[in-house]
Amino acid sequence: MTGARHAGLFMDMLAAERGASKNTLDAYRRDLEDYLHYLAEIRSTPDTADAAALRGFMAGLEERGLKASSAARRLSAVRQFHKFLYVEGYAPQDPTAAVSAPKRGRVLPKVLSVDQVDRLLQTAQAAMTVTPQSPGEHLRAARMVCLLELLYATGLRVSELVALPRSAARTRERFLVVRGKGAKERLVPLTEAARERAREYLALLEQDKKATGPWLFPADSASGHLTRQAFARDLKDVAAAAGLRSDTVSPHVLRHAFASHLLQNGADLRIVQELLGHSDISTTQIYTHVLDERLKSMVRDLHPLSDESR
Repeated sequence: MTGARHAGLFMDMLAAERGASKNTLDAYRRDLEDYLHYLAEIRSTPDTADAAALRGFMAGLEERGLKASSAARRLSAVRQFHKFLYVEGYAPQDPTAAVSAPKRGRVLPKVLSVDQVDRLLQTAQAAMTVTPQSPGEHLRAARMVCLLELLYATGLRVSELVALPRSAARTRERFLVVRGKGAKERLVPLTEAARERAREYLALLEQDKKATGPWLFPADSASGHLTRQAFARDLKDVAAAAGLRSDTVSPHVLRHAFASHLLQNGADLRIVQELLGHSDISTTQIYTHVLDERLKSMVRDLHPLSDESR
């Protein structure tokens, strides 16, 4: 069996059994193509590769200048690939067991302050009042306000946000049911401000006879709704207008802000994990730097023997 066939079986498993998204599948495919190309160069195959081959692959990634985080992600894909081959009986061993991942420094997520998020929202809202303004320009400005309010209120992944149905703006509930990675559903609370902006935007959208279909953010794209890239591009324009560095603002940064601001105000890490849709608490623990600062301030302010409390 060829390496490409091995990889094809693995990709089929990811799609069928784990419900991996297209973006996830594309990332795995790129990583495995790189690995299979390396195996071909050393005249090896996935079912005969050993630990020495894996170490050579990782050394090659370092020589090519890949960051430790990128190399670790690629090794993770290769680990899962070899584990699949071994468990399914396509290979006699799993050579990745003896290979350790490159050490990574702790990278903290970029986070906007509450004031900076307020500036973004105010700038987006101000764009709706610009005159003269065509109906199309007014609708696009209202769409941005709706996107920002929903994103900051819910912490949705950008792929989840742009694919919301119109029913999300019509709900009478104070929450959304969101289908995230692996087709897993979760409840996400809505603020009153987000609900109001969504209703206002939907009212404008329904006046546009060209805007048909089930999506809350329809667009002329293959999916029929706004793309992640288009939203990210428009968001950078709003950031620049708000006096913020556009390279520090993205939909994912606003998701980080949602999580960090909740923790700063006393939310439990497990609750934030659930809201973000993380299957593993270790993914959410990147935000523990916020908890660390909150715990330090609690000890400083509340401990009976601290200098500030005497």
